[in-house]
Amino acid sequence: MPPERDPSELEPARRTEARPATVAVTGASGNIGSALVRRLAGDRRVTEVRAIARRPPGGPPHPKVRWTAADVVRDDLSQAFRGADAVVHLAWRIQPSWDVEAQRAVNVDGSEQVFRAAAAAGAAIVHSSSVGAYAPGPKDPPVDEAWPLGGHPDHPYSVHKAEVEAVLDGVAATHPELRVVRMRPALVVQPGAGQELRRYFLPRHLPFGLLRASLVERLPVRFQVVLADDVADAFARAALGSASGAFNVATDDVIGARQVSWLAGLARPLASATWRAHLQPVDPGWVTLIFRSPLLDASRARSELGWQPTCSGAEALRAGLAGVRSPPDPASPALTGDPA
Repeated sequence: MPPERDPSELEPARRTEARPATVAVTGASGNIGSALVRRLAGDRRVTEVRAIARRPPGGPPHPKVRWTAADVVRDDLSQAFRGADAVVHLAWRIQPSWDVEAQRAVNVDGSEQVFRAAAAAGAAIVHSSSVGAYAPGPKDPPVDEAWPLGGHPDHPYSVHKAEVEAVLDGVAATHPELRVVRMRPALVVQPGAGQELRRYFLPRHLPFGLLRASLVERLPVRFQVVLADDVADAFARAALGSASGAFNVATDDVIGARQVSWLAGLARPLASATWRAHLQPVDPGWVTLIFRSPLLDASRARSELGWQPTCSGAEALRAGLAGVRSPPDPASPALTGDPA
């Protein structure tokens, strides 16, 4: 039986009349960020989107979007956040997977700097957490936001996600006047991130043209996939509304065949050997994560945020794999998958 969570994470959302808003977004050129900037720029309630990234995209921006080149670890974010109604924190690093200290500098230290700057500006904080922040859990039934956090101790991504939620707990306790939201999506894909998905998760010599959803759906492990545009809609609703607490973001349908958990014991050494040989970019902790992460119940996002995904997980998977097979020109440097 999991330990009890802070009831503030499960409190009902409070609704107020929408008013014109300025929203700052860190990691704005990435997978979720690129979709969120599009979503916010098209919302009549938004007067300005302050898009922050280490490598802003080229080309003319949307009239509502103001890009700022900034690093969440090294740069002062106070000016970018001044006057913002909400700060959506998406900046994160998962590659190169062997440089855990570089990951932690961005993921944990950078997040703490973002939260402090947002609190100083008096802005609501909407943090992009993950299913990876949860402790190991069941594939059936799906879990709600009360499932304990903690991550998977052998996987830096998961550990960092859980650690940052603890940092956010401290910020919320110190600044009770702030509205704090933490979003916990499942695996997020979009066609435009095809090149990034290749470089982050797949062997470089894989025959990408052969990848089909029918193959992935036969995998002996169960997980959820959600389209980046749908995740962006949930984040936008959180930023522009009055909700607080935690929200799972996932579709109801599940990818994969029957779970065969003992296969993780075979897959993990194989992933470790090929990763150490630099034959593929996925560290062995990802095997643990996909086999042991719980499935998510997103009922609260539907009821409190009014969120509804536009496509199923199977449809999102097909769209994401289409982008992997034939990647479009990346809309930003981040979507190339190059961590430089």
